[in-house]
Amino acid sequence: MGNACFEHHYSRRRITTSKSKTAACLSCGPGYKTPLAAMKGCGTDRIAKVIHRLEVPNLRDELHHSGWNACSSCHGDATKSRSLLILPALISSRIYVVDVATDPRAPRMHKIVEPTELMWKCGLANPHTSHCLGNGQIMIGCIGDPSGNGKGGFALLDGESFEVLGNWEKPGDATAFGYDFWYQPRHNVMISTEWGAPKALANGFDMQHVKEGLYGTSIHVWDWTSHEKLQSIDLGLEGAVPLEVRFLHEPSAAEGYVGCALGSTVYRFFRTQKGDWTTELVIKVPSKKVEGWAMPEMPSLITDILISLDDRYLYFSNWLHGDIRQYDITDRSKPRLVGQAFLGGSIQSDGPVRVLEDPEDREQPPPCVIKGKRVRGAPQMLQLSLDGRRLYVTTSLYSAWDKQFYPDMLKEGSVMMQLDVDNVNGGIVLNEDFLVDFGKEPHGPVLAHELRYPGGDCTSDIWL
Repeated sequence: MGNACFEHHYSRRRITTSKSKTAACLSCGPGYKTPLAAMKGCGTDRIAKVIHRLEVPNLRDELHHSGWNACSSCHGDATKSRSLLILPALISSRIYVVDVATDPRAPRMHKIVEPTELMWKCGLANPHTSHCLGNGQIMIGCIGDPSGNGKGGFALLDGESFEVLGNWEKPGDATAFGYDFWYQPRHNVMISTEWGAPKALANGFDMQHVKEGLYGTSIHVWDWTSHEKLQSIDLGLEGAVPLEVRFLHEPSAAEGYVGCALGSTVYRFFRTQKGDWTTELVIKVPSKKVEGWAMPEMPSLITDILISLDDRYLYFSNWLHGDIRQYDITDRSKPRLVGQAFLGGSIQSDGPVRVLEDPEDREQPPPCVIKGKRVRGAPQMLQLSLDGRRLYVTTSLYSAWDKQFYPDMLKEGSVMMQLDVDNVNGGIVLNEDFLVDFGKEPHGPVLAHELRYPGGDCTSDIWL
């Protein structure tokens, strides 16, 4: 339906994407360091308000993740600027290219790449993660083939015409599943992750599909120069469904973290002295024994992670338990929990689920209510301001899973929230004066997902 740019009292702008029938959410402003003239126009009556919507012409696209036509990897190339948002559609396999520079407060459609381009030229479908490359091309990781089977491959687009050029990976090197990826040229490496087969995801989560091998458990190591797959590291059931992968931002650091949804774990990956890559389990969120839910044990379901720009803190969201956690990762192998906030979820104290046994010995949290609005759903996608002081969160994961686990969110719409971060001592606190309610869009409730900073953010920029 509709989607949103919004503006708040710091006059920092964000971008979100929504998974609904006609919308792509977009940007409103020149970026992190906003000119004074723009800040003067920001009154308290415009805090957390939608100021523009761009509707896309097709139904059931499932607008999910996004990327830029240029980012820090293009540093030094004066011909490149962060002017276009690359917005793959997870279900339809279209790719929308959106102009966010001509009129930053009213983004417009620049080009639509039809799914036949991706399918015929690459044998891929269901595009997910988009990164710009240092050579000016765009690379998009895909999770399936045109028949809905799992297939992890990478499509290359021309950075000017956005014509699909072909596959990045070598013939025969596609993985069983795909999802996210992050590259680091200084170490000649790329790491990619796995979700599941699109035809299994489309109708909601079914544990039987895990048993049938329709969800991934591995991360993959690629040679960045030759495009060859070097290693596949199976994380097993403890690392089932490894989703978001993040290198440290410091380009000399040959390490990072991956969040595993079903395993409710975080693994550190790193290069060994021998030159290959390995992993170690560094965080495990225990499941809770419950009644009144689909299964007798409820995993936390880690669905998004990010690392602060100074590489000091790791954040992740537990989409079922309903909390966001902040870890101090100064000791890379021993993350230390320093902040936690419950913002909805499936174990709220007045809900139908009763926690029978909690290894962490925490009481069931009360409902999360902001400005009179009860939060339906749970914290999902995260984005952190570049100074590390404001953490933004949306509540929608994927429409089929939203419908299954949080049906009230489909009726009332998702929300965007903000937490204030103590980036000196650690700690996160909900800002109770900030809420973007996507249930009040002109064409009905919207499921808002990802957020972006037009001037760059903690989850899209790669330094060389």
